[in-house]
Amino acid sequence: MSTLRLTVGWLAAAVAGRIVSGDPEQVVGNVVTDSRSLQAGDLFVALKGPRFDGHTFVEQAFEKGAIGAIVEVGPKAANVEADPQLRQPAIVEVGDTTVALQDLAHAVREAADTKVIAITGSAGKTTTKDTIADFLSASYRVVKNRGNLNNHIGLPLSLLQLRDHPDVAVMELGMNHAGEISTLVAIADPDVRVWTNVGDAHLGFFESPDAIADAKGEILERAEPHDVLVCNADDPYVMARARRFAGRIVTFGEAEGASIRATAIEDRGIDGMRARVTTPHGEGTLETPLLGRGNLSNVLAATAVALDFGIPLDTVADRASRLRASDRRGAVHRLRGGVTLVDDSYNSSPTALKRALDVIAKEGRAARRVAVVGEMLELGAYAGDMHRESGRVAASAGLAALFAVGGAPARELADAAVAAGMDASAVGYFEKSDAAAPAIAAAIRAGDVVLVKGSRGTRTDLIADRIAEEFA
Repeated sequence: MSTLRLTVGWLAAAVAGRIVSGDPEQVVGNVVTDSRSLQAGDLFVALKGPRFDGHTFVEQAFEKGAIGAIVEVGPKAANVEADPQLRQPAIVEVGDTTVALQDLAHAVREAADTKVIAITGSAGKTTTKDTIADFLSASYRVVKNRGNLNNHIGLPLSLLQLRDHPDVAVMELGMNHAGEISTLVAIADPDVRVWTNVGDAHLGFFESPDAIADAKGEILERAEPHDVLVCNADDPYVMARARRFAGRIVTFGEAEGASIRATAIEDRGIDGMRARVTTPHGEGTLETPLLGRGNLSNVLAATAVALDFGIPLDTVADRASRLRASDRRGAVHRLRGGVTLVDDSYNSSPTALKRALDVIAKEGRAARRVAVVGEMLELGAYAGDMHRESGRVAASAGLAALFAVGGAPARELADAAVAAGMDASAVGYFEKSDAAAPAIAAAIRAGDVVLVKGSRGTRTDLIADRIAEEFA
């Protein structure tokens, strides 16, 4: 099927904009918000944010060959000189360029004959997205969010891929405040909604886990009877809200009665997970190199979606056995000297940290188990208590060494581990990852299994990279 043809006139109607200049029949190439990536024939959307104003770059966009720009009423971009080989650049004025980008994405989504799958949850969204896309690609043309483009700007940019009429689009929806998922659901209008879990990520922005669940529960909005919800039968926060979904519900998990149920679960440490899976389409053994029960849950969610799309269980099992962790999300690197690095440095929360520590605690072949734990951000008033509890969890994980990195909460985690029984000489604390990296890398020995996990803002990825370099 050919690419959806966008013209300036079609686009202006979609965003309720006014064409100030240019030809309404001019065909639009890609729609971009970053003038640095713009190519001739593209259309530039001049977004405004607290620290930038895209209107500053409209002239630069025209100089690079943009055929037009969406701007907010007021900025004077119509008199900018264009490439003489191009027509007069199109200027479409709108009240709010961010809303215009969202409206354009929604219009493209409605014009494309594509099934849209939307994923939310406190943890595992990206792994679930990637796994669903992998399973469905056995029979369908699939697109997904690029990188972590999952917010009020990233999701619309990702949905613009639907111009190419893929069979399925797999989109994760990110949020850290109430109301954000509601906005994203309105843009994406998903046919299938996947709710992985409710955890303690972003707890600092909410009054309680129930408030997080309510915000995540916005994934249920605007559903029609033919829509599908795939949700976690093991999560009481999810299940308490799922019953109000207007469409069909498919559940996954370990709970009795789950539509896709895992039993006889075997945690194989850094070799991954194995389970017996019972489904309405038959039974089978599911093995995956992805680590821990959290990732098994993500694979079960993807299995539920794949089976609902008609992918055979045998195909799902084959693809599950060949999955690879997304970058810095539990990726296992086997290094020189028998060192095994588990790079989980993309993000962290108390629940996710506990799951990661459980994985290496079950790894019996290591000479030593070592954990590098970065401060977990966005916990607000709960930060102290949750870091202290995480320190106690770390102390029970059979670690030979623990390194905490970050501000005061990270120091509290280290102190709590010592108070819970770890030898003080086995626990280290660093304020910054760049200073910690060489010291921690020097402390690693042959045969160690090393977990590196922390919130992105703590930059524990610098430590993971240093260890990988030292033992390359």
